[in-house]
Amino acid sequence: MKKIFYLFLLLSTVGITSCKKDKKITPDPIEPSKNGSVLDLIKDSVFLYTKETYYWNKDLPTYAAFKPRAFSGTNDLDALSTEVDALSQYAINTVTGKPYEYYSPSPGYAKYSFIDDGSVSGELGGVKGDFGFAPAYGTTVSDLRVKYVYPGSPADVKGIKRGYKITAINGRTGSGLNYDAGTNVNFIVNAYNSSSSITMTLEKPDGSSFNVSMSTGTYIVNPVLATKVVDAGGGKKVGYIVFNSFTEDSNARPKLDAAFSDFATQGVTDLVVDLRYNGGGYVSTAEYLSDLIAPSSANGSLMYSTYYNDDLQHDIHPLLSKIYNISPGEFLPTDPSNQAKFAKAGNLNISRVFFIVTGSTASASELTINNLIPKMDVKLIGTTSYGKPVGFFAIDINKYQLYVPQFETKNSAGNGGYYDGMKPGSAKYPGVEDFDDVSKEFGDPTEDLFAYAINYVKTGVFSIPTKKIQSTSNLRTLSMDEAKKMTTQMDRKQFKGMIYDHLKLKK
Repeated sequence: MKKIFYLFLLLSTVGITSCKKDKKITPDPIEPSKNGSVLDLIKDSVFLYTKETYYWNKDLPTYAAFKPRAFSGTNDLDALSTEVDALSQYAINTVTGKPYEYYSPSPGYAKYSFIDDGSVSGELGGVKGDFGFAPAYGTTVSDLRVKYVYPGSPADVKGIKRGYKITAINGRTGSGLNYDAGTNVNFIVNAYNSSSSITMTLEKPDGSSFNVSMSTGTYIVNPVLATKVVDAGGGKKVGYIVFNSFTEDSNARPKLDAAFSDFATQGVTDLVVDLRYNGGGYVSTAEYLSDLIAPSSANGSLMYSTYYNDDLQHDIHPLLSKIYNISPGEFLPTDPSNQAKFAKAGNLNISRVFFIVTGSTASASELTINNLIPKMDVKLIGTTSYGKPVGFFAIDINKYQLYVPQFETKNSAGNGGYYDGMKPGSAKYPGVEDFDDVSKEFGDPTEDLFAYAINYVKTGVFSIPTKKIQSTSNLRTLSMDEAKKMTTQMDRKQFKGMIYDHLKLKK
């Protein structure tokens, strides 16, 4: 569902009074009151829709215990975000002893749930309104680089490219830009993600520098940032595609079709799908990418199954029923709508695919990977992915959109549950673990993570020439754990999710 318009829930108050020493005391209501401010009613709706649809809804408290109207913030959206964060901490993963939504860089904040002002739906619809770039650190604490640039964005217009080193942001230079997991990182994130203008000094690979000043702007998202075909010799050709966002079908399919058609025409034998910064998006687009990659032998077979909470499976959904035409059993995993099957797309027929992943690789990206594991040789290159085997459908409440996990997916082998992420080179996810190489442009055969795939095609072994990293007091190398934490901090405001849209609104 791309737009779901919900009315505030106007439920009657259950008034309960007691008498003590001839003085009446009115306890907290056990149900929402129809009285209150607009914000109060929105807070009630956030709680009630979560209570009904949340994947782990049985772990949530009662209305009286939770007191949704008590949450506050610097503004309305902040207050609602605080409420959503609080709701996310009740369901405990028995394996880890921590909430399913535990977020290690920011304990107490939701890893999956959030509430938004509509920006996400616009972005996934194919329209963004920002600078069009994002930064990341290389292997050292002072190596701040541009990790990607969207074509047609303000950053692209200014000539900014992936791999350029950022030496100044809004007048801050030197150690003020070093990775510190605190003040510096917050400054950088706010500069490129929470303001409408920015000034930077950038250094090109040839050592020359230039200054830019730019404002945010609206542009059409091309989720395919780069493609390339590399001849690996011996009759082997490696196709490479950077897919950066699972935008809606009408935006993503033409770009994917063009890329995969070219791969087929050029006789690609091995495929590298670069999802290192892809936080997810529409499930339908993930299905289509899976269909393009899958071998013809997978056609017609089960891709994945979708699982909802026990109440929804037993047709207990009074709020959703007021909005949707829901058939009995529609939320059961055996219902046809929850049994996605492969429908081979395109003419590329391969038996092996490499996925480049990092801590920014989430949700619909991980769904695509998990879909294909039982059907072909899948190998992962990079660092452990985000870990989001759950998805949601957006719930519109007034001018806001609520996103909370409402379903989990499992592939045809019944495997899912990758809450800790997919680790390259592990028993479950064969491949190789190494740092993201942000110093090189996408598709550069010498870029470390792409080079691993090329050399594997050539030799059957994951190896690249030994990397030489300068190590001084001013260029301390990041550890793998620091790199993972840095990744989650630098893109903590990036969308991470998979959006389902098969429910039908009542007319």
